[in-house]
Amino acid sequence: MTAEETVPVGPEGLGPVLAWVLERSHGASALQLPRVIGEAARRLGIMRTRLYLADLQQRRLLPLPQPDLTVEEREGLDVDNSLAGLAYRTQEVQSTRGGDTSWFPMVDGIERIGVMQALTSSPDPGLPEAGRALASLATLLVVSKSTHHDPLVQRQRVRPVTLQAELLWAFLPPRTIGTDLATSSAVLEPAYDIGGDAFDHSFIDEVLHLTLVDAMGHDLASGGASAAALAACRSTRRSGGNLPHIACAIDRTLAQWIPNRLMTAVIAELDTVQGDFTWINCGHPPPLLIRDGHVLQNALERPAHLPLGFGFHTPDPPAQEHLRLQPGDRVLMYSDGITEARSPEGDLFGEKRLADTVIRSTASGDNAPEALRRLVRSVLTHHQHHLHDDATILLIEWHPSPRAH
Repeated sequence: MTAEETVPVGPEGLGPVLAWVLERSHGASALQLPRVIGEAARRLGIMRTRLYLADLQQRRLLPLPQPDLTVEEREGLDVDNSLAGLAYRTQEVQSTRGGDTSWFPMVDGIERIGVMQALTSSPDPGLPEAGRALASLATLLVVSKSTHHDPLVQRQRVRPVTLQAELLWAFLPPRTIGTDLATSSAVLEPAYDIGGDAFDHSFIDEVLHLTLVDAMGHDLASGGASAAALAACRSTRRSGGNLPHIACAIDRTLAQWIPNRLMTAVIAELDTVQGDFTWINCGHPPPLLIRDGHVLQNALERPAHLPLGFGFHTPDPPAQEHLRLQPGDRVLMYSDGITEARSPEGDLFGEKRLADTVIRSTASGDNAPEALRRLVRSVLTHHQHHLHDDATILLIEWHPSPRAH
């Protein structure tokens, strides 16, 4: 197939073009990806494409560099006030009224990465299928190359991050993961200056593992403590350890290698088939259980164990708690930087406002990642965009399929 050939949009034409992209992408650098995707688009009858990635705070969509970008395009697009942002927020294709410009979500599994713009000379009934396929492939290439191509990481930042933030972001998993049975989504602020908060979530067969830690302080040692805690968590979990084992491993690791650094944590697991939620709370704010648009007061509140870091739990592992969830339940785990954020007038953001914001957002149809994005925007607005403490939220949804029951 030559560069001048154009194949019909549809299953007959998509296969060869996508195969061509995969072949060309192996040796392509990050800065060459837009050109490879653009050439593939032209072979499908699409005049031009642009790839935009969301910044760390999910406020702006920033374009990957291309020679023909206009000055205005280089500035990026606002997530809350653009058609591209609507495609990002809803994860649905958006098109202009005339149909000559479309925005396709770039989603890795259920993790939102950005959007792809596609320009055509006239509306084409085959464009949605071709655009979705090309945007999906572009997403996979961006994600796979982000681990070793700095330009892709740089395009997700509007300013430099601190040393401790760089350390933590290197350890963190994708912000959103999920299956047909459950979804877990997280946000962290201040994204460019995160200090001691961190989270982890991962699937082990049909079990969703969850960890949220809050290390004392807001410096490099705090970031190091949180990174060490995540490493201890993963090492123990992947060796077959249970929740008490994980708590002891974190406690022992901090006491040995980063002494005098206190840490609170919630470590939990969700059986995504049966709905059994099991957790250990070490000095952390208790999670909230949201059911049918309401918070079930004190549903997950139990006497907390001592914090981690001083070896309290090494000789005597903490006991775990258990609750059976109902389909559709949401569990909200958060650090105290959320509820204790104060307005200039001294007004606390508070637990009630936290829960109400999530409930309203999900009731309006927002998915979990978008509900948390809106929530953290509310926290930042409440605090005039300057937090004095780390603020982290983890929202877990149990949405089993009918076959699971």
